[in-house]
Amino acid sequence: MEIKRAYRFRFYPTPEQEVILARTFGCARFAYNHMLRIRTDAWFKEQKRIGYHDTSALLTELKKQPETIWLNEVSSVPVQQSLRHLQTAFGNFFAKRAKYPTFKSKHDKQAAEYTSSAFKWDGKTLKLAKMDAPLNIRWSRTLPKAAKLTTATVSKDAAGRYFVSLLCDDSVSAKPVASGQIGIDLGLTHFVILSTGEKITAPNTFRKNESRLAKLQRRLAKKQKGSANRIKAKLKVARLHAKIADTRKDFLHKLSTRLVNENQVIAIESLAVNNMQKNHCLAKSISDAAWSEFVRQLEYKSLWYGRTLIGIDRWYPSSKRCSDCGHTVPKMPLKVRDWVCPECGSIHDRDINAARNILAAGLAVSALGESVNPVCI
Repeated sequence: MEIKRAYRFRFYPTPEQEVILARTFGCARFAYNHMLRIRTDAWFKEQKRIGYHDTSALLTELKKQPETIWLNEVSSVPVQQSLRHLQTAFGNFFAKRAKYPTFKSKHDKQAAEYTSSAFKWDGKTLKLAKMDAPLNIRWSRTLPKAAKLTTATVSKDAAGRYFVSLLCDDSVSAKPVASGQIGIDLGLTHFVILSTGEKITAPNTFRKNESRLAKLQRRLAKKQKGSANRIKAKLKVARLHAKIADTRKDFLHKLSTRLVNENQVIAIESLAVNNMQKNHCLAKSISDAAWSEFVRQLEYKSLWYGRTLIGIDRWYPSSKRCSDCGHTVPKMPLKVRDWVCPECGSIHDRDINAARNILAAGLAVSALGESVNPVCI
């Protein structure tokens, strides 16, 4: 299967490269915000739509103005690409896939996208336009042989770390057929409960760092705005947030990869996470669990490697149904963790029983060839 894959690496710029990147980030952000204001005013004041080609022509005129001639100091490609990103944002908005585009802030994550005409790649080193030396990249993984890079996106996160994401054409092949079949029940105390009886404890990355984060945020709130100490305190908060996100992502990737490698069929319950987060007692733990990201990883990895991922309707009574005889009890409060089937007398662990029912439902749907509800979580 031919796919587009992005490889993300951390790099360490020289002081001169930091200056060039800061200017590039600023120019790209300015062009995006300026054209967003023009398109917004044109629509709400004159009911007139302005598209990408119109903003591109306006950018050309903007570079000739004495007040904004500094836009010519950086590579034109990242600035031009920011207009394409703005067009994509409006397209998603009109297709009702996203909210109305918002202005970019210099205090948030910064990014600039270079196309193949704005960088040089010899298979070992990457050199961006307007730079004299290649980037000092930490090659944590190997790129595919004869990889053809299409874009290189340079970014700087709130913690001050620099990354480059290399998008290239790649191919993936299905893995050998696995004998395993698994049903997955998602939880909070245990992140996933498998139909095999295995329970994997939730990492709770945010919960474990919550008190430390609260202390750093209190210290940040007491610093004077605009001071050097406030900048230092803000950086400490950002670094802890980055540590939490990286730890969570590492856990999700390792677990999803393991399940895809070991099982040919994976059945999982579809959950309405947005509705569940309206419960203020559980909202923080649900967000910390990152169920949506876990299912997203299972989806694309299953597609790549020839596995079958089946989504079970969230209204399916997996917890209330006996996995041995099929009897369904009318009610099953959350506080009930173990129960005895009144029909056959089987003793069930609530979560393991649910995972087994999810697997059985998934296999039934797969065998009968019925339409499978999409995994929307």
